[in-house]
Amino acid sequence: MNTDQTAQGLVKALTQQEIDTLKAFYGVFSNRDYSVVNQILAPDWQDIPLATGQQAGPEGFKDLVKGFTQAFPDVTVNVHEIFGSHERAGVRAEMVFTHSNEFMGIPASNQKLTIAIHEFHHFKDGKLEKTWHLEDWLSMLLQTGAWPAQSK
Repeated sequence: MNTDQTAQGLVKALTQQEIDTLKAFYGVFSNRDYSVVNQILAPDWQDIPLATGQQAGPEGFKDLVKGFTQAFPDVTVNVHEIFGSHERAGVRAEMVFTHSNEFMGIPASNQKLTIAIHEFHHFKDGKLEKTWHLEDWLSMLLQTGAWPAQSK
């Protein structure tokens, strides 16, 4: 029997603690409260895939957020939907920021960008254990005019 199921075969819902943990996870981008990271991420938390140069675990997440928020100080993450079952969650969200610095080789456009995020999380003992993420970076290329590439 799957640990997400009761004896009657029913799937348990996400707990309020799990929902609050997810909100705190995404909230770090807006509130820069890095003190919550060790409370919400397991010490061996896996971010799949890691960004280029990102170290694993909670410290890697802190560094990733710090770097992104330094490059784009107005970044916010808007969570549109949290769904799933106990210890398993999916999130549909978006990052919104002004493209005020070069990023991924694209010169600053000073445009407000919206990037869709789709992520799946596993919890263990109330903390995030694994996160699989997919951001729509192609939309950034389109919004900034970096794609299609101009002929020279």
